[in-house]
Amino acid sequence: MKKWIKLGGMGMVVLLVYFGILHMKIMESSHQPIPEDAGYLIVLGARVKGAVPSLSLQYRIDRAADYLKLNGSTVAIVSGGRGPGEDISEAEAMKQGLINQGIEEGRIIMEDESTSTSENIAFSKEFIPDPSSIGLIVSNDFHLYRAVKMAEREGLKVTGVPAKTPRIALVKSYIREYLAITKYYLTQLF
Repeated sequence: MKKWIKLGGMGMVVLLVYFGILHMKIMESSHQPIPEDAGYLIVLGARVKGAVPSLSLQYRIDRAADYLKLNGSTVAIVSGGRGPGEDISEAEAMKQGLINQGIEEGRIIMEDESTSTSENIAFSKEFIPDPSSIGLIVSNDFHLYRAVKMAEREGLKVTGVPAKTPRIALVKSYIREYLAITKYYLTQLF
């Protein structure tokens, strides 16, 4: 019995160290210098409630709008399909949100078929005006590390632009992301 308790304790320590390392990588990726005048930025989708962006998605829209207002030559690719309980696609919600904040419709390209982060990146890649240009990925801070890794795997040169994570969803978001990163690592291995 003591052997099992000791093994369980060691397993918990290893798990905590692993999650600590992931957390450091997440923090590092959300504190990178953000280049000016990027060729494009991809805003990753998140849940829409009916036709209203969730708070996570609204923070992404706001962060993208802030960047686009200061960098007039950057094109926005809004990426996200329509899921259960969504009256419009995530891309449509983001497009409307950016237009409402004064971003010209002609600077916004919609990718509205994707249903996951990997699809967001892969499908958006088809709309990038100049794939050799420097790009940006806009998402909540907890999500940037994995999103940037996926984009780099697709051959894109990108930097993450962190949007806030809603305080109410902080713990749940990070735990889910630790698991999603682990799944990503495992799929890369096998």
